[in-house]
Amino acid sequence: MSATETTDGVHISTEQLVALQAYARDLRFVQKDRSHQQLAGRMNSAMRGRGLTFEELRSYLPGDDICSIDWRVTARTTRPVVRVYSEEKERPALIVVDQRINMFFGSRRFMKSVTAAETAMLCAWRILGSGDRVGGFVFGDEGFSEVKPNRSRNAVIALAERISERNGVLAASFAGAPSRKALDDALRRVAAIAHHDHLVIVVSDFDGHGPETKDLLLRLSSRNDVICLLVYDPFLLDLPTSGDLVISGGGLQAEISFRQSGVRSSIDAFARNRGRELRAWQRELGLPMLPISAAEETAPQLRRLLDQSAWRQRRR
Repeated sequence: MSATETTDGVHISTEQLVALQAYARDLRFVQKDRSHQQLAGRMNSAMRGRGLTFEELRSYLPGDDICSIDWRVTARTTRPVVRVYSEEKERPALIVVDQRINMFFGSRRFMKSVTAAETAMLCAWRILGSGDRVGGFVFGDEGFSEVKPNRSRNAVIALAERISERNGVLAASFAGAPSRKALDDALRRVAAIAHHDHLVIVVSDFDGHGPETKDLLLRLSSRNDVICLLVYDPFLLDLPTSGDLVISGGGLQAEISFRQSGVRSSIDAFARNRGRELRAWQRELGLPMLPISAAEETAPQLRRLLDQSAWRQRRR
């Protein structure tokens, strides 16, 4: 049972997001080379030098620092041997969380907005537990909230508060126009900060994506580790074949008639085309695009996806 089992699945509180800390402890984050690792808390650089992690013993080469010679091994082997270390670097993390009105949809368990909130906080707690700084951007249809990266519990709680605030204002009675540019605006702000060696996690359904979204992700991934967590609702993958569907946000209602073949085929085509576009992104940019369903418990999904992703990286 997750920390959000007591909610109605429509909105989520700061307290529920903070309680997810306990569910993040056993998430499996794998340390790898910078271009292949997933949500590792520390990044081993390609630089060699005095660091925290012993890498190997090897024969002395001209130009090596004599201070790196292991004299005990040298005495046993009668040839000069040096100790080589991989230098550890800190990797600040920025988590981008989508809380627009397009996320305010759920057919079975949670709204996508609640699942996105849970996913972001599980990542934040695990990154903090690894000893790295964590912050992020929470964006809605009207503006965004920023939490600067910090290595403290207060920073993660502040991120939870910003997420809960924007999640709490989502309602079916939303009268404004959904923002199609908010995702790109958020990514531009991230790009202004994450010049290199950051971990950038984007939690969104990627509604409104376009060529600029692709360019921004490409720019970010060229110098940082970028992971896209695609939040979706399985309704679009298994549409009813007939009948009427009534959708409600608690106050307003809308009816979709699946008896009209054109309605169902249009929605089905939209879902398939969007899925193809996102998969093409993953292949072209080389970014992990991990799907998170709003119809299932979040933590087990994230754990399973990270394990599978790590296995694929080991097979390469």
